[in-house]
Amino acid sequence: MYGALWRILPGPVWLRIILLLILIAAAVFALFTWVFPWVDLQLNPINVTVEE
Repeated sequence: MYGALWRILPGPVWLRIILLLILIAAAVFALFTWVFPWVDLQLNPINVTVEE
């Protein structure tokens, strides 16, 4: 999969590296902005009912 992504990206190697860094940053930003808060709401860690 990574090889296919590398071949799809245009330009020389230095441009591909910059584009990959931008794509990784965008993916991390999306995870922290939308995915992780949604998962936190679904898990609801405040209402944990573990008894000792």
